[in-house]
Amino acid sequence: MAGTRKVTVSTDAHGHTTGWSEAPTAPATTVPPDPTAAAFFDVDNTMMQGASIYWFARGLAARKYFTTGDLARFAWQQARFRLLATEHAGDMSQAKEAALAFVQGWRVDDIERLADEIFDELMAPRIWAGTRRLAQRHLDAGERVWLVSAAPVEIGRVIAARLGLTGAIGTVAEVVDGAYTGRLVGDLMHGPAKAEAVTQLAAVEGLDLARCAAYSDSANDLPMLSAVGRAVAVNPDPALLRQARERGWDVRDFRTGRRAVRIAVPSTAAAGLLAGAVTAGLALHRRRHREV
Repeated sequence: MAGTRKVTVSTDAHGHTTGWSEAPTAPATTVPPDPTAAAFFDVDNTMMQGASIYWFARGLAARKYFTTGDLARFAWQQARFRLLATEHAGDMSQAKEAALAFVQGWRVDDIERLADEIFDELMAPRIWAGTRRLAQRHLDAGERVWLVSAAPVEIGRVIAARLGLTGAIGTVAEVVDGAYTGRLVGDLMHGPAKAEAVTQLAAVEGLDLARCAAYSDSANDLPMLSAVGRAVAVNPDPALLRQARERGWDVRDFRTGRRAVRIAVPSTAAAGLLAGAVTAGLALHRRRHREV
């Protein structure tokens, strides 16, 4: 139904607010469910080659939501966003503003519809088969599998649903009457916020974090990886690889040769460029729509 939204929002004793959403259809399984174990998978470069926001932006570009001129105009803004979004940033206020601009004024059902279409076109071919098999092993053991992404939780839920996973933890934007207001509920799902979110979900869902696993490619996710009983570095960046070796964590790398170098581009400069284009493009689309 248009205007409805199934997102669980939780605030802990320290005032940390996070949200998650289950996929519309629970994964089919023939084994008894394991109620206290789960797996948490980062999305960008862990479950998917490149950044989900990059592919979402590419899909919007194909639908004429923005132009190449818009890309250039907003490139510098997104370069600043990427700097602010690192763990050494300090002040995240401008990063938050960029996240708010991304969805402000749009209806939830429109974002989910576009994400569903773009997943088939651009994301599905870029899912790491190896990582998908790791997730399936948890499902086959009766465990729940959650994606954890900085993308809006609705986009994460679409990806989780198409992969047959339990659901997604993501950035939550406030919704009134089925449309985004431009205000965040809680914080950006990045760095320590992921660990806080996993801890809150575990408390609500009755999970034993010592029996849970987490997978990521980035040292930014060390708090989440450290919060569970089993951490796995997947396609790790150099900093995470060093930490994994020092801590004795499993390492899985599904990249090979030149292809590994080539697919890394969407998660860095191009991802920042097109994330800005999403913001610009959605605003431009809304403006043109009002002028018609």
